[in-house]
Amino acid sequence: MAKSKNAKKVLDSYTVKGTHKIVKAGDCVLMRAQDSDKPPYVAKIEKIESDSRSNVKVRVRWYYRPEESMGGRRQFHGAKELFLSDHYDIQSADTIEGKCIVHTFKNYTKLESVGTDDYFCRFEYKASTGGFTPDRVAVYCKCEMPYNPDDLMVQCEACKDCLNLNGGRGEQGGAVLGPSTSSLLISHLTTSEFIFYLNGLMRRQRKENSSPA
Repeated sequence: MAKSKNAKKVLDSYTVKGTHKIVKAGDCVLMRAQDSDKPPYVAKIEKIESDSRSNVKVRVRWYYRPEESMGGRRQFHGAKELFLSDHYDIQSADTIEGKCIVHTFKNYTKLESVGTDDYFCRFEYKASTGGFTPDRVAVYCKCEMPYNPDDLMVQCEACKDCLNLNGGRGEQGGAVLGPSTSSLLISHLTTSEFIFYLNGLMRRQRKENSSPA
C-alpha cells in the first residue's frame, strides 16, 4: 500500500538550525518574530513532527508577555515575566532560535543571577477572554500589590510589613517609599535582615553591571 503524501512522523528531538542545540517536547524555546525589531517569542514545545518531505513542524503553546495581554503591563509585573496561554499553534522548526528556561515564580526568586534566557511564569492566561488563573495572588508592601521580583523587598522587624524600597506607589494607593523612608526602615532591621538587604543591593548591582549598555 502506498504511503500517504501527508504522512507525519513524530520526532523525539530537533537540532536547532545552525547550532548544536537540541530541543524536545516539553522544552521552552525562543522563536523568531516576523518583525526583526521585536524580541523573540517564547513558547513551550508540545510536539515535533516531520512530513514526507522532511519539513519539520512544531506544535507550540505560546507564552505571552504582559504587554501582549488585554490588561497590558502593570507595575507588579517583572521584566522577565510571562503568562502561559491557551493559545496553541503550528510553526516551522526553522523559526526556533534557541532554548530558554521558564522558571516557577518561587524558583526564579531564588536565582543568584538572572541570565538572558531566564524567565518566570506565575499565571496562566486565557487569550480569548483576558482571564487569568489564579485570579488572586498574595499582596505585599504598603501599596498592597503582588510581589515584583525586580524590586527589593525587606521586612521591618518593628511592624512586620514587607516594604518595597524602590520608592514606587502601588496602583491602589499607599505610602511612597522614598530615600528618607528607606533610611528609617533600615534602622528597624535586625543584623540578619540588614545583611539580606545588602545582598539584594549587590545582586541588583551585578545585574545592572552585566546588562548591555
